[in-house]
Amino acid sequence: MPKQPTIPTFADAFAYSLDAWQRSVLFLDVMRRRGEQYEEHTAQTAPHVLNYKAELVVDGRKLDRPVNYALVRIIPPEGIVVDPLKRPFVVVDPRAGHGPGIGGFKADSEIGVAMKAGHPCYFIGFLPAPVPGQTIEDITRAEAAFLERVIARHPDADGKPCVIGNCQAGWAVMILAALRPELFGPIIIAGTPLSYWAGVRGQYPMRYSGGLLGGSWLTALTGDLGAGIFDGAWLVQNFENQNPANTLWSKLYNLYSKIDTEAERYLGFERWWGGHVTLNAEEMQFIVDELFVGNKLAAGEIRTSDGTAVDLRNIHSPIVVFCSKGDNITPPQQALDWILDLYDSVEEIRAHGQTIVYTVHEKIGHLGIFVSAGVARKEHDEFASNIDLIDVLPPGLYEAVLAPASEIVEGRDLIAGEWVMRCEARTLDDIRTLGGNDLEDERRFAAAAKVSEVNLALYRTYLQPTVRAMATPPMAEAMRRMHPLRLQYELFGSSNPFMAWIEAAAERTRNNRKPAAAENPFLALQENMSQQIVDGLETWRRTMERLSEETFRAVYGSPVLQTALGIDTKSDRLRKPAKSQLHEALVETRIASLRAEIAQGGLREALARALLFVGKARGGADERGFEAIRRLRRAHPTASQLSLPAFKALLRKQYFIQLIDEEAALSAIPKLLPEDLEERRSAFNVLREVLEASGAVTGAAAERLERIERLFALGSETVPFVARKTARERKTS
Repeated sequence: MPKQPTIPTFADAFAYSLDAWQRSVLFLDVMRRRGEQYEEHTAQTAPHVLNYKAELVVDGRKLDRPVNYALVRIIPPEGIVVDPLKRPFVVVDPRAGHGPGIGGFKADSEIGVAMKAGHPCYFIGFLPAPVPGQTIEDITRAEAAFLERVIARHPDADGKPCVIGNCQAGWAVMILAALRPELFGPIIIAGTPLSYWAGVRGQYPMRYSGGLLGGSWLTALTGDLGAGIFDGAWLVQNFENQNPANTLWSKLYNLYSKIDTEAERYLGFERWWGGHVTLNAEEMQFIVDELFVGNKLAAGEIRTSDGTAVDLRNIHSPIVVFCSKGDNITPPQQALDWILDLYDSVEEIRAHGQTIVYTVHEKIGHLGIFVSAGVARKEHDEFASNIDLIDVLPPGLYEAVLAPASEIVEGRDLIAGEWVMRCEARTLDDIRTLGGNDLEDERRFAAAAKVSEVNLALYRTYLQPTVRAMATPPMAEAMRRMHPLRLQYELFGSSNPFMAWIEAAAERTRNNRKPAAAENPFLALQENMSQQIVDGLETWRRTMERLSEETFRAVYGSPVLQTALGIDTKSDRLRKPAKSQLHEALVETRIASLRAEIAQGGLREALARALLFVGKARGGADERGFEAIRRLRRAHPTASQLSLPAFKALLRKQYFIQLIDEEAALSAIPKLLPEDLEERRSAFNVLREVLEASGAVTGAAAERLERIERLFALGSETVPFVARKTARERKTS
C-alpha cells in the first residue's frame, strides 16, 4: 500500500519554525563571513586560491614586455616526493574574470595528481590588474619565457614540460604551441573552446550571444566606459546567466538547507568565484573579435605583430582534449571541431605528425572539469600517470577510454591506479557523430561576424570619441565597485552596520542548534517548493534559449542579409585554412628520406616495427603495455640507455616507415636482426611480453604476431605462437 502522507502537528510546525529561524541566522552569518573573506581577498597584492605553498621563479612584470603574469614552483607538501628526472608539469590558469589558483584548488586537483605521479609542478598565474598596454601577444611571449625557464631548470628530465591549459588558458597555450612548438611536451587542454561557432541545434545557446548583441561593439563600449579597463565581472555574469536556476536559487538554497555541513565548502568556492580580475580593453577586444565572434583560430587567420600566422597544424606535441557533454560553456563541438576545421582525414593528421587524444565526459559541468575531486582522481590522474604513454603514441586521432581497474584480470599488476586507460584509434567520423554545424549554420555565423565588424566600425567612428571623453578613471572605478556581482559581497561585509548583530547571534544559535527531524512534513513541503522554483526557472531558461536560437537563425539566415554582407551562399565547403605547399614539399622530401632508411637499423628498429605492426590490429594502445615496456627498460641496462625522447623518436620514425610502405618495412626486418638465434628468441619474448601485458593476443593481432615470429626465424623446434595459443585455450577449457 502507498505510504500515507503524515498529518502535520503543532509540534512539527514549532520544530520547523525554530529550525528555519536558526538556519536563517546561520545563513546570514555565512554571508557575513563571505563578505569579510571577499574584502580580505581583494586587499591582497597577489590573491589566489592555491592549496599549496609556492616560490616565485619569474615575475612577468620584469620582462622586456611586462605583463601581470608570474611563474611559480609548487612546493611539494609533506609526504609527496617528486622525481627531478620526470618531466615537469606546468598548469596555466584561465584569466576569464576570476583570479588564479583553480588548477590547485584542493589536494585532488590537476597539480595534486601530477605531484602524486612524481612530477615537479609549476603554476602560471596572474595579478588582479593588467600592466598598462599589455596585449595577448605580450602574454604569449611571457609564457614562452616561463617555459624556457622551466626547461632550463630540468635539463635531465625525460621530456619537455607537459602543459595544462584550463578553459581560456587552453587556447592561449595552443597559440603559443603553434608559434613555439619546441617548448612543449604533451599539451592537455581542459574545457577549452577552439572552434567557437560549433554546436548542436537546440543546445549550447551561449554561442549565439555575440550575434544577438550585434557583435563586439558592446565589448568596445564596456572597455571605454572602464577607461581602457574591461571588468572581468562581466565575464562571470555571462557565465551565471547560463544557469539562472542555480544562480538565483539552487546554490543559495543548497547552503540554507544544509547549513550545518555546507558552509566551509561554499566559502571555499566563493573565495575563488568572487575574486574578480580585470583585463586591458585591447586584450578583451582581441579575444572577442579574433576568437569568439570571428572564429579565426582554427581557420589560421590570426597573425602576430610581425605577420606570423598562427597555424595549429604546426604543433608537434601530443594534444589531449578533455571535454564534457554536460558543459554548456565549452561543449564537445567547440572543444573538438577544430580538428574537422583543420583536417580532411586522419591521414592528413598523420602527415602533419600530430597526435590528438580526446575524452568526452558524459555529464560533468564546465567548472567540474577543473575543480571536481572525482574528475581529478579519474581523468586527470590517468592523464598525469600515463603522460609518457600519450607522448609515444604514433601520430593519429585517439579516444582515451577509461575502465575500472577492478574489472581487469590480465596484467593487473601493471596498473597503478583505480582506472586503466586505453587509447583507441578514431576517425573524423567519430567526432562528427557528436553533432555540429552544417553549411547553413556556418553561413549564419559568418554573417554575424560581418555584422560585428560593421557595428564595431560604426561605434568607433561615431560614439567612441564621446564615450572616451566622458569616461574618467574615477568614474570607471566607481562603476566597477557598483557591479552587481561585487555588491552582493560588499552588502554583507563589515561596512554594513545592519550585519553587526549576526556574529554573536550565530554563535548563540550554534550553541542551541535544534534541527528539525528528517521526517518533519514541513521539510518535505520546503523541498517541494524549492523544486517548483527550480522547475519554473528552468522552464524560463529553456524558453529564452529557444527564442534566442530561433531569432539568431532567422536574422542571420536571411539570404538577403548574407548577400548584402558578401557571404558566399553557393559554396559547398566549410571554411578551412589554406594548405601549405611548403609543408607538402617537406613531406615529399621526408618520404623520400624514409624510403632510403627502410633497410637501415638493427634490433631496436626491428622490435619497434614489429610492435607497431601487431599493435595496429588492436586499434590502440593500453597503459599496461607501456608499463611493461617501462619495466623492461629498467631491467635491461642496454634498453635503459635509450631515453624516453629517443624511444619516442624511434617509434615515430618506424611508424612513418610502415605508413609509407608496410610490406617493404616488414620484409626488411630479417636484415635488421642479429645472427645469434638466442638473441632473436630473447627479443621476440620481450615483444610477446609487452603485447600480452594488455591481454591475450587474439584475432588479426595473433595472425600478425605469427608473421613476425616467422620473420624472426626462431627455428623449427620453436612452437609457433598460434599453436601455443590454441594449446593454452584447450588447457584452460
